[in-house]
Amino acid sequence: MTLIHAIQHKVRQQASRLTYNSPLYNWSLGGTVPDKLLFSPCDLWCGNADNARWLIHSGAFCLDGDKLELHDANWMPDDVSDKWMTHIHGFDWIRDLRALGGDAGRRSSRLMIEDWMRSYNAWHEFAWRPDVAGRRLGNWLAGYDFFGESASDEFQEAFLDITVRQARHLSRALPGLLSGLPLLYAVRGLAYCGLTLEGREDYVEQALQILDVQMDKQILSDGGHITRNPQELMETIRILIDIRSAIRQAGYPPIDKIQHALDRAVPALRFFRHGDGCFSLFNNAQENKDEAIKNTAMHAGSRVRALNSLPHSGYERVSMGRALLIADVGKTPQWPYGHHAHSAPLSFEFSYGRERIFVNCGTHPTSEDWQSALRSTPAHNTLMISDMAPQKSKKTTINREDKKDIVLIDACHDGYVSANGITHRRRFYVADKGHDFRGEDNLTCSTGLTDPHAISIRFHLHPDVKVSLIKGESEALLKLKNGAGWRFTIVGGHLELDNSVYLGEGTRVRKTKQLIVRGIMNNDQCQFKWALQRETK
Repeated sequence: MTLIHAIQHKVRQQASRLTYNSPLYNWSLGGTVPDKLLFSPCDLWCGNADNARWLIHSGAFCLDGDKLELHDANWMPDDVSDKWMTHIHGFDWIRDLRALGGDAGRRSSRLMIEDWMRSYNAWHEFAWRPDVAGRRLGNWLAGYDFFGESASDEFQEAFLDITVRQARHLSRALPGLLSGLPLLYAVRGLAYCGLTLEGREDYVEQALQILDVQMDKQILSDGGHITRNPQELMETIRILIDIRSAIRQAGYPPIDKIQHALDRAVPALRFFRHGDGCFSLFNNAQENKDEAIKNTAMHAGSRVRALNSLPHSGYERVSMGRALLIADVGKTPQWPYGHHAHSAPLSFEFSYGRERIFVNCGTHPTSEDWQSALRSTPAHNTLMISDMAPQKSKKTTINREDKKDIVLIDACHDGYVSANGITHRRRFYVADKGHDFRGEDNLTCSTGLTDPHAISIRFHLHPDVKVSLIKGESEALLKLKNGAGWRFTIVGGHLELDNSVYLGEGTRVRKTKQLIVRGIMNNDQCQFKWALQRETK
C-alpha cells in the first residue's frame, strides 16, 4: 500500500467510525421485520465433524488444522490474527456443527448465535465490518434450516431482527473500502439477504451490480484470480456457485455472466493441480484436498480441460508423459491485491505422477510470522542475487515453443535492475516424455558490473523425496517414495545440500531438504545450467 493509499484508507475508516458508532445510527437500522425467511439457501460445501466435536467438548475453534480456545475472551481474544477473528465472527464453523448433525450440533449453534446476538446487537467496528458481517449472514442464512426452523419463536424473532439490521447496514456500507475476496463474501451475504427477506429485492440488485464489476476485475481473461493465488481462485468460484444456486432457488432467471465467469475460471483452477490432484504452492496457497477441488469444479458445471498457459495471470504449465512443470512467470499484483503475494519471480514446481519432487515451501494458514517468512524469495525454487529480494518487476517477457515431444519456455524479469542493473532470464526445457527436465539461468548486467555478486539458486524438495550428494558433491541422487530414481546435475557453481521446511498442508511444519547451487557473478554475463533426469535401470 502506498503512503497516499494508506492515508486515504485511514481517513475513510475514521469517517465510517464516526458515522456508525452512535445511538442514532443504530436506531436507523430498525424497521419492518418479516415473520419468516422465504427459504434457506443450500449449502453445497462439506463441514468437518471433528472440528465440531472440538468446539462442543473443548471450546476450541478449528481452522485449517490449527486450534484456538476462547476461554473467557467473550468473542474477542487478544493477540489473534484477523483471519482467526474473521473465522470466529464470520460463523464459518456452523458448517462443521451441521456436519456433526443431531441435537448437539443444533443446540450448540443456537446457543452461540444467541450469545453473539446479546453481545453485538449494535454496530461494532470489527464484528459488523462489512466483509465479516457478509460472511456471517451468508453462513447464518444457509444454516438456518439446520439450527433455526425448529427453534423457539423467541429465538426466531430475535434472529430475524438482527439479520435485518445487519442487512441494512451492509447495504449502506458496500462496497466501501473492500476489495478482493472480502468484498465477494460481503456481496454474497447481501445477495442472500435480498433473496430470503421478503420485499428486499433492492439488495439483490445492489449485490449483482457490484458482482458484475468484480467478476471482470477479479477473474482475469485467462480465468486466474487477480491475486494470482489458486486458493483464492477456488474461494471465488465457490462464492459464484453459492450466489448462482441461491438465485435458482429463489426462482430468478439465471445470470449468464456468472456462468461465463465460472467457465473461464474452472480451467484455470485445474491448471494449478499436480498429479496428486492438489494445488501447487504459489502466492500464499496450500495444497488443499483433492476432493474439495473436484467438488468445486463439479458444482461449477464446467468440463473444460486445464490450459497450458495463463498469460494474464503469469503462469506456464507443461504436462508431458507423467511429468508436470508449473512455472511462475508473472508480476506481483498491484495494490490492493498483492498484499499476500510471494517474492518469487520465475519460481517453479515439478512433479512426476502423484509424486511431488521440487516444491515451494508453502504458507501457514493462521501464523502471520510464518506467512511473512515463507513469502520471501529463499522459500522458493528460484534464483537470488546477494541474498537480496527482488523488487516488483516492471517488465517480464515470456516465449514458449511447443514442438513434438519438446517444450521450451524462455522467460525473464527485471526485479533486480533497479538495485544492480541485472536482468534474470530463466529457460525451462522438458523432453523425453518428461524424463528430461533442464533449466538455464542467465544473468546480464546492462549498466556494467561494479562488484561481484553472490548467486544462489534453490531447489526445495518435497519431504517424501530422499536425496544424497555424489561425485564430489557435484551431483545429487533423488529417490521418490515409489522407489523411482532421478539424477540432478549442474554446470557452473557448486552444489550444496541444506535443510528446508514444507508447509503444504495445514499447520504441520515438515522438515525436508533443499539443493542449492552457489556461484559468483564476476562479469556482465553469467550462466548456470541444471538438469533433472530419470535414472533408467
